[in-house]
Amino acid sequence: MNMQKQRMQELVETLNRAGRAYYQEAEEIMSNYEYDRLYDELVSLERELGITLSNSPTIHVGYEVLSELPKERHEHPMLSLDKTKDVEELKSFLGEQKAVLSWKLDGLTIVLTYRDGELYKAVTRGNGDVGEVITNNARVFKNIPLKIQYKGELILRGEAVIGYRDFEKINAQIQEAEAKYKNPRNLCSGSVRQLNNEITAKRNVRFYAFSLVQADNVDFHNSRMYQMEWLKEQGFETVEYHEVTRDTVEAEVIKFSEKISENDFPSDGLVLIYDDIAHGQSLGQTSKFPRDSCAFKWADELRETELLEIEWSPSRTGLINPVAIFTPVELEGTTVSRASVHNISILEELELGVGDRIEVYKANMIIPQIAQNLTKSGVKNIPETCPVCGGKTEVRKVSNAKALYCTNPDCQAKHVKAFSLFVSRDALNIEGLSEATLEKFIARGYIKEFADIFHLENYAEEITSLEGFGEKSYKNLTASVEKARVTTLPRVIYALGISGIGLANAKVICREFDYNVEKMIHATEEELDEIPGVGGVLAKAFADYFKAPEHVESFLKLLLELEIPEEKSEEKQIFSGVNFVITGSVEHFANRSEVKEMIESLGGKVTGSVTSKTNYLINNDAASTSSKNKKANELNVPIISEEQLLKMIEEGR
Repeated sequence: MNMQKQRMQELVETLNRAGRAYYQEAEEIMSNYEYDRLYDELVSLERELGITLSNSPTIHVGYEVLSELPKERHEHPMLSLDKTKDVEELKSFLGEQKAVLSWKLDGLTIVLTYRDGELYKAVTRGNGDVGEVITNNARVFKNIPLKIQYKGELILRGEAVIGYRDFEKINAQIQEAEAKYKNPRNLCSGSVRQLNNEITAKRNVRFYAFSLVQADNVDFHNSRMYQMEWLKEQGFETVEYHEVTRDTVEAEVIKFSEKISENDFPSDGLVLIYDDIAHGQSLGQTSKFPRDSCAFKWADELRETELLEIEWSPSRTGLINPVAIFTPVELEGTTVSRASVHNISILEELELGVGDRIEVYKANMIIPQIAQNLTKSGVKNIPETCPVCGGKTEVRKVSNAKALYCTNPDCQAKHVKAFSLFVSRDALNIEGLSEATLEKFIARGYIKEFADIFHLENYAEEITSLEGFGEKSYKNLTASVEKARVTTLPRVIYALGISGIGLANAKVICREFDYNVEKMIHATEEELDEIPGVGGVLAKAFADYFKAPEHVESFLKLLLELEIPEEKSEEKQIFSGVNFVITGSVEHFANRSEVKEMIESLGGKVTGSVTSKTNYLINNDAASTSSKNKKANELNVPIISEEQLLKMIEEGR
């Protein structure tokens, strides 16, 4: 009895610690599979002993959220649902009743209130009793109706979610946040609970209604199905739902399971609720669960395999994530051979060592994870040096989790942005190398310096086997790389990412030194400062860059990969010292960038706003009342058309 009670206390502490990390700090210190296993063990012990500790997660629903958003108590408290993984239990629960079966989405539950046909407020679930008011954020969800036909007070619940495709896109752009969100749920939670709803608006959050709480003076025919149809009529998107009985529920569960791999939105199971509203309400609730509904989670398909290695994958924040590589196995219809372990804490909890027999599964039937380690040989050989740059590593404790970091500030993995600039349109213009792809290639050691981009054929086999890549993607990428070999020197100088040196400055500097690489490498700060339009700050940045021997070596190595045709004879610098601003539409050029390029090739400068230093404003509509025209008139800056500009060029030449 004492040992069982002690075990129960251990489980409560372990589960609460994992819960706090997950809900409050978005840290995952324990896999979902392990959490569920320990939770089930705790429930079993509580039943056996007849004891429930006051801080047990089985009676506390969620955790208080930490933020500056205003808090509000729910008029109708929100309970968790009892869960099962057994279809037979669903049949037993149904008995002779009809029920509604729908997705249990994995996002953030929101309660919406409408009054007089308009959205009045939106509150997060929070801990079930108290949530956060996020009304302004809900107004910018992608698919939420701000006005509806019904004019009484309507209260409904639904799930705010971010789809996998948007998650991948948004996550690729996020530079910080240690460095990436781990899953769509974390990103959705962070997006919905922003203090600035402009950020929420960019995150493509969608809302799917799953239950109607209150709508007076509407006859719902005592049916949950009818309520869902009515919500659709009001303009809400709802979760997918189907009516089931004891005889049909198993077939519907199978149909839902077959859709998971194609779904863009994250789901962690299904919800079953009696269609008969009055009957369901008459059953009341336990201290934790309503009696009219329950959740179903698929029994995870487990496969036993052998751990072959731990791959350490660095990121732009210096965080080095462990990834388990194992003998490939078939899971939920696809072959998997790797699973992220997230951090050292989870690695140690699983006692993972190379050669161990492990069981793997797909969380929510999507994301490969390790369920348990059968042989537990123990964690060994945490790298003391970064696999990308060879710099020293250190283990740091962040929130509740231990993680490995690279301490070298010059680590290539920390400079994904530099490689991203290198392949951008105005630089080498290499399509197919998004930031996310660059990050993968750098982490795996395929790219260490700029010149390596031109030798990806050394890793053809590895690249074509990467998730999201294939033979066609690889061929397109290598074709784009080959095309990029023929370029101009100003583009290459800009691509190096020297602080403050844009394409226009690069052109000016190249012209000044007659496109002579040797002269440019050895240019002094004083020489550069004398170039019109460069100035002291840029001169110092340029000279300092080439003072570093490793930069010179990398640059010269890069030039060996490129073909730079000899520049055409220099244009007469007829616009030297002349400042232009361009506004409005253009007729004689493809776009304003072409006008800018023409002016700069003739020694002129193009800026974004009209000031006392502006010599000409180019606008084909001289009579326009635009702010730039007004400013030009105030400062007596001549407004000229494209025709006049072309005439000036013709006469100047």
